[in-house]
Amino acid sequence: MNEQNKSNMETAIFGNGCFWCTEAVFQRLNGVEEVLSGYTGGTIKNPAYREICTGRTGHAEAIKITFNPDVISFEELLEVFFATHDPTTLNRQGHDVGTQYRSAIFYTSQAQKEVSIKMIALLEKDGVFSSPIVTEVTEEKPFYVAEEDHQNYYNENRMQPYCQFVINPKLAKIKKYYANKLKSVTQ
Repeated sequence: MNEQNKSNMETAIFGNGCFWCTEAVFQRLNGVEEVLSGYTGGTIKNPAYREICTGRTGHAEAIKITFNPDVISFEELLEVFFATHDPTTLNRQGHDVGTQYRSAIFYTSQAQKEVSIKMIALLEKDGVFSSPIVTEVTEEKPFYVAEEDHQNYYNENRMQPYCQFVINPKLAKIKKYYANKLKSVTQ
């Protein structure tokens, strides 16, 4: 990426369950330049995965997305965010239970905060989900990049049962509903 392109980039930080799943989804979107798996929202500095798994650090498994807003907007990222996880379950996504799996938007600007709140209000008004949305909208906190073996997990471990049974259905969903937003050659 050249310097001019770097200056156009923005970041978004989402917690929506296991970062292996969310990383794989957002990596495939046109306009997304980088997705890092990591931890944010807690109190421990430089946490390790084994600490996150205890649920006592306050951190959520999260992804930090670098994206080009001229290609994909923050609002479009939010659409995919809400479509690929259950924002109505408190501290839980499927079989993953604990505060580390909470639904959260860690906004990086006032504009992101406003768009997030408006999106949640619209989804609630339209009754998109059968239960109330519990997604927290919180100012960004320090983001700690997860260990190397958690980066690019799906792309390097596609045959693992977790990838087959949990991540593949999410990818099928974005291919079905967001085909126009996908990179022409996916990883």
